[in-house]
Amino acid sequence: MQLKEITVNGKTYQAFEGEIAPESSLVFIKGTKGFIMCGYLNMETAEKKGNIAAIATGIKSVNDMLNTKIVSASSAAQKAGITVGMPVKEALECI
Repeated sequence: MQLKEITVNGKTYQAFEGEIAPESSLVFIKGTKGFIMCGYLNMETAEKKGNIAAIATGIKSVNDMLNTKIVSASSAAQKAGITVGMPVKEALECI
């Protein structure tokens, strides 16, 4: 498991990736206002807390996440400009 800083379009984010079981990875990118998570984390909780949160699936690493699209977004994330189908690199601007 690895916690690291990544820079995308001149902005720095905290990122986490790690295998939690065979063929199962946990991936997360955090900005100053919100986060993008893999499907293992719970959107229902993020929604209840009013978090700016989005989900990207089918990924095993932060690099995979950066090269895929958003499949789900909380109400707060939608208000912040994140939409389903948006590339994760674009959604990072909203978190």
